Amino acid sequence: MNYYQTAAKDEAIAKKFISLMDKYQGNDPLKLGYKAVSHAIMAKHVWSPINKIKYLRQSAAVFEQAVALDKQDPEVRFLRFSIENYIPRYLNMSPNLEEDKKVFMAAILKHPRSGISSETVKIMRDFLLRKDLLTEQEQKQVAKLNL
Repeated sequence: MNYYQTAAKDEAIAKKFISLMDKYQGNDPLKLGYKAVSHAIMAKHVWSPINKIKYLRQSAAVFEQAVALDKQDPEVRFLRFSIENYIPRYLNMSPNLEEDKKVFMAAILKHPRSGISSETVKIMRDFLLRKDLLTEQEQKQVAKLNL
């Protein structure tokens, strides 16, 4: 999660992140999720709209692979949700927001029985509350999480 947060702000770190993640050839859904994130972050740092779209498409393809390996992984779903949330709606590249939100919300509301670390749930909670991405009822549920 830390690389994700710093790479979004710093192009040099984003380049290191994508270089590191592109070397990963395994099938761990969460690692693939971060590989997808690395491509999406590069879209933020390139100037050309064509290259932005290219990176976003690569990100979407890797996310599809990650979700296919584990449809219920709440962290992968949250990562994809957090990326798709930033993509301008007119590009029609954010088709998974509602479905992903259902999967990770169900998991974080079960915390600590969900198997997600408290640190990860805290990051998710803070992102969701800061970005105003929840209904009023969801905000209350997430705010009450015992972390």
